[in-house]
Amino acid sequence: MALPLIILTLLATVACTPLLDRLLGRSAGWPIAAVFAALAAVVGLQAPTVLGEGGAVEFFVPWMPTIDVGLHLRMDATSWLFSMLVLGVGALIMAYSTRYFPAGRRTGFYALMTSFAAAMVGLVVADDVVLMFVFWELTTICSFYLIGLSGESANRAAVRTFLLTALGGLALLAAVVLLMVEAGTSRLSVILAETDWQANPTWSAVVALLLIVAGFTKSAQFPFHYWLPDAMAASTPVSAYLHAAAMVKAGIYLLMRFTPIFGDFPLWNTVLITTGLITAVIGAVFALQRHDLKELLAYSTVSQLGFLVAVIGVGTPYALTAAAVHTLAHALFKSSLFMLMGVIDTQNGTRDIRRLHGLRTTMPVTAVLMTLAALSMAGVPPLLGFVSKESLFAAFLEAPGPSWAGALAGTVAVGAAALTFAYAYRMVQGAFGGPPGEARRGEASTAYLLAPALAASGGLVLGLTVPLLNPLVDQVVLETTSEPGHGGLALWHGLNSPLFMSLLAIAIGTVLAWRRLSVDRGLDRRLFPVKGTAVFEELHSLVISVGARIGNLTRTDAPAPYLGTVMVVVSGLAAVVVLSGPTLPALNGETTRPMDWLLVALVLVAVIAVVITRSRLAAVALTGIAGFAVALWFLFLGGFDLALTQLLVEILTVVVAVLVLRRLPRKFHPVSRRRGAVAAVVAIAAGTAAALAAFALTGRRELSPAADYFLRNAEEETGGSNVVNTILVDFRALDTLGELTVLAIAGLIIIAVLDSSSLSHGNLPEKVSGFARNAVFSARENSLIMRTVGRALSPVLVVWSAYLLLRGHNAPGGGFIAALVGGAGFALAYLTAWDARRAPIHLPYALISALGIVVATGTGLLGYVDESFLRPLHVDIPYPGGYYHFTTALLFDIGVYLAVVGVLLTTLNRLGTEDDIHAETRPLGPDDDPPDDGEPPAGPHDDTSPVHEPTTTGGAR
Repeated sequence: MALPLIILTLLATVACTPLLDRLLGRSAGWPIAAVFAALAAVVGLQAPTVLGEGGAVEFFVPWMPTIDVGLHLRMDATSWLFSMLVLGVGALIMAYSTRYFPAGRRTGFYALMTSFAAAMVGLVVADDVVLMFVFWELTTICSFYLIGLSGESANRAAVRTFLLTALGGLALLAAVVLLMVEAGTSRLSVILAETDWQANPTWSAVVALLLIVAGFTKSAQFPFHYWLPDAMAASTPVSAYLHAAAMVKAGIYLLMRFTPIFGDFPLWNTVLITTGLITAVIGAVFALQRHDLKELLAYSTVSQLGFLVAVIGVGTPYALTAAAVHTLAHALFKSSLFMLMGVIDTQNGTRDIRRLHGLRTTMPVTAVLMTLAALSMAGVPPLLGFVSKESLFAAFLEAPGPSWAGALAGTVAVGAAALTFAYAYRMVQGAFGGPPGEARRGEASTAYLLAPALAASGGLVLGLTVPLLNPLVDQVVLETTSEPGHGGLALWHGLNSPLFMSLLAIAIGTVLAWRRLSVDRGLDRRLFPVKGTAVFEELHSLVISVGARIGNLTRTDAPAPYLGTVMVVVSGLAAVVVLSGPTLPALNGETTRPMDWLLVALVLVAVIAVVITRSRLAAVALTGIAGFAVALWFLFLGGFDLALTQLLVEILTVVVAVLVLRRLPRKFHPVSRRRGAVAAVVAIAAGTAAALAAFALTGRRELSPAADYFLRNAEEETGGSNVVNTILVDFRALDTLGELTVLAIAGLIIIAVLDSSSLSHGNLPEKVSGFARNAVFSARENSLIMRTVGRALSPVLVVWSAYLLLRGHNAPGGGFIAALVGGAGFALAYLTAWDARRAPIHLPYALISALGIVVATGTGLLGYVDESFLRPLHVDIPYPGGYYHFTTALLFDIGVYLAVVGVLLTTLNRLGTEDDIHAETRPLGPDDDPPDDGEPPAGPHDDTSPVHEPTTTGGAR
């Protein structure tokens, strides 16, 4: 239970963040850091299992059992290493954030950072490729919002980062599908255990390339490297976490995890080694060009990630040893450097090394810590970075391929390492060298320096005690190469090639540092003709432009072309099917009855009348007649649920349509005879095609296998005897949940469209009707009968609505039908109101829709008690004389009810409260001017009649 406990604890911490932030402000980072540290300790307690015994900690809950996808969590040595980095570095950065930010509320930051950690932990412990993809995408989403937190200036950078990493996510999704198809399972450990991947080299190459694209976009490899410096628009704690333990490490983890499959593929080796070394070199060169410490560190991360990708591409046991050690070393020195850069920035108001100098005298502790971390990055003994850099050199000498490949890779690696030493010196010298200066605030507080001090010291301690890492590294090597590790990590290996390569890199780096002014002059120019962000923006604009051009070919504001195109295509497909000679059922007493033709005639008459009428109101009424005829047809066929649903929908459709028609002219605009003839031909053809399809595919014949299954098994499996309802809330509940979500979104769209257009009643101009009040023209008087009926009928509709909701699982009814009945009651309440001000139903309709989705989704989550999302739970509740069978499907139906009622209330309130149309004005007095529209008063004035203030829209009276 340790694995789900970690993720659930992080999610619970996210939920508690608002409260912590309200109580502690920026200091909320302290308890959150404590949670991270405690969870890191929990992970540490798994070490004897995953390291000493070489086993794994596992957890499983079914998710989608029909396709063998489950919540498989598995922690082995590789995921243990990355989990410790995510939680350990996360704890340091959370503590650091409490002093980095000024006093104030930081709910969004802490919630998103904790969510980021949960997504990363989930990613590295996921033992199901579908689950891994879900967590992969969550890291993308979290990074997008974290970058965007920095304000409007960071918005575009956040979008660029999101789109690029989402592209990698699509590549990973394609790879996941191909892996599942080939392996026949979604279990990652099973997929990695397969040995016959060489049998289909084309398939393997495609999957390998997809995984490479996913890994490269996440780990900022050339040509995708530009997004990482671009993401520096985020705050320093975000950048520190993203660079050291999250996001970019996801790409490294992915490539390491799939090395057992593709580590021997020449394509995998060549692409990773070549691209990784190119990235290492250009990242280091770009770092040497930067004056901003944050940009310098960003490009240094690009360079270090290039080292990691290249050494993973080598694929040997020693190469994976180097990858594991350098991943740990990089997390320590990079998190420390970023945090210390933030200290310099906040204490001095700048991070530009051209404006910083001599801070060693005023910030001595910061200077020592940054020097320590920079030395580890530069690969200087006795720090952990030195051990990892030597391991990298040794691994590159074993690069697969021709005999010269190892020497070439080693030479390029030495060059990149020399540049690393040079930019590490540039960073420290730029901030702390030169004549003594004055920090604006002096040395930072102990609380501020605690986290970077622990990270920087960690590199020194682990460098001196590096043999302690042998069990971890050996197990990681065994998992990623299927070969035992060498257990040879040590600070001193004697005089060997890696040592001489390290000394050469340090020597060249020292020369570059000594000649830094000449290097600056040589690099003070644009080395590439284009910038990555500029290329992205050009491609993005091109895609949008091409899409707009393609869309413009068929774009029009008139619905007729769209409907006509669909109908013509349907008719054409129907013609092809008919000409192919399908077998149609015979017309006899088994397929049709006289009542069918009577209803067809009724529908036909109503449709013809709709077509020829010019009145919009008459068209709505005639359409309702056709709908009522269809409802009768459902009833005669035995589909009482469908008949009742159709009837209620027709009633509410007429109500809503009338509300809309008040904004439109009374009559349809005239059309030419030619257009009418074309529309008639298309409509008749489409209608004939639909009729033939219905006749061919349905009829009073034998049941389909699906229908037979539902009729035989519905009551036994669900406890409900109403097959229609059990299909909606038991068998196909996921479909229903999707429909509810779409319905709720439609309600929000109604609100948004009306609020942003002149159709909103709040934006319509004020209009005074000028009608005098008397028994003929008074809404209060002539709605008396309707109000009386409504007062008696509304309680009946409410009770009936509740009755239909509760009985739906065993008899005609259910959440949707009950909501329609309740909606009819609300519609009646609206229509019987004599004053537009009294019409609105003052309920939080948007909140009701959202609550319905929450209830339905929450009911789905309860299904995990019985191993699957949306699986209904059944409980027999005893009562005197028997048992009541309760099923959570009823709760799901309640969610349906709330969502539908919320949308109906939205429609009535937003379309129906048009005060200017039904405004009741005070009677005109003898001294009043006539109405502006020239209409005379409609009746005599009676001083004894009640006086009402005029109602207007927009809140003005």
